[in-house]
Amino acid sequence: MSDDAAVSGERRGSGAAGSGGRGRPGGPVGHGAEATGDGAVTGQQQASADVPEPGAAGGGRERVAESVRSAPPSSGPVSGPIVRAEGLTKTHYGEGAAVHAVRGVDLTVQPGEFVAVTGPSGAGKSTLLHLIGGLQRPDSGKLWLGGERVDEYREARWAVLRRRSIGIVFQFFNLVSNLTVADNVELPALLAGASPKAARASRAELLAELGLEGRERSMPGELSGGEQQRVALARALVNHPALLLADEPAGSLDSKGTREVLRLLSRFHQRGQTILMVTHDARMASAADRVISFFDGRIADDAVLGTGHRAPGGGVSGVLELRD
Repeated sequence: MSDDAAVSGERRGSGAAGSGGRGRPGGPVGHGAEATGDGAVTGQQQASADVPEPGAAGGGRERVAESVRSAPPSSGPVSGPIVRAEGLTKTHYGEGAAVHAVRGVDLTVQPGEFVAVTGPSGAGKSTLLHLIGGLQRPDSGKLWLGGERVDEYREARWAVLRRRSIGIVFQFFNLVSNLTVADNVELPALLAGASPKAARASRAELLAELGLEGRERSMPGELSGGEQQRVALARALVNHPALLLADEPAGSLDSKGTREVLRLLSRFHQRGQTILMVTHDARMASAADRVISFFDGRIADDAVLGTGHRAPGGGVSGVLELRD
């Protein structure tokens, strides 16, 4: 059983969060993520915890937004890496043998970096991304986002953190099928505490930039695959997240859709967006600042593109140390 198959049921969440201007990402990850309750959810519920039930559309969306507006805002920028992991491990247990998806990984991602993680199917790269986004919990190891340790967060606290500071783009879009394009993009903003007026303004700006003007009232099933992924990207960016996680964002697209997603990711990266992307596609990886090769749950290589150098352990670009 591959790690991708083991976690396929957990790819149903939405991206979200942060605050700040459109030109650059907002407040740091890890701050302002106060717990909204003590109950934890697991499995498929984890990834979908950030998205309301479809019945929350319309007036219900505004009531949901009101319920979270009392939460304190994110604090100001912090220095240091936006992602720091030490000794992360994760093993999947199923009907067959245990799958050691992530084996003692150390990783650092600096603000503004675009890091691509490549490797064969089943290497563990999607599991690593899910650990960083809180969609799965590590068996051991430590994780800091924006300088705050988060690996021991309960699910409710992770959900608030994702709404505010982490945007997530999935391979299969994960749009809410019975909500319009406009509602799919606005809901994360409302959940993060934005006013309906501010949510509409952010949605309109993003859809215009992504070439989706006039599609606001369309349903996801009426869009092409490339258009759906652009809506998913707008949803992930609507709260100006400090960190964007992209799990095979062009894996379900044709060559034209792949080029469009690559162009858009590069554009937002040039404005300062921090991106951590998993991909099989060498064309997608070539747009990154660093390319990490992931095999059998370990980082096999970490190259800084354009320099011909490998990122040394403990260096500015990060990174890691392999552990058995």
